[in-house]
Amino acid sequence: MGEYQKGIILKALDKGETIIGSVRAFCNNGTVYIGKLMVHPSKQGQGIGTQLLLEMEKLYPNQRYELFTSTKSEKNIALYQKIGYKIFNEEQVTEELRFVYMEKV
Repeated sequence: MGEYQKGIILKALDKGETIIGSVRAFCNNGTVYIGKLMVHPSKQGQGIGTQLLLEMEKLYPNQRYELFTSTKSEKNIALYQKIGYKIFNEEQVTEELRFVYMEKV
């Protein structure tokens, strides 16, 4: 089953209708799994990622939200923490790669 069939994909467009950001999510047993939040590098720091996340939460109200990112993604972690996500687990994936799992309840 494709991602677009089991969940929701949101996109942010600029005035010229070019995709400048997107996020995906699906719900399973009361948890909304958020993934692949991305914003074009030239558009970062303008609130687009925050807006995409908050819109996704509106589409899945009153749920537990979970996402993960690399511990090297300090800007992403700061963004998630700013809107209420808290670290609940970390996982060493490879010698150089460590994931941090975050939730918002």
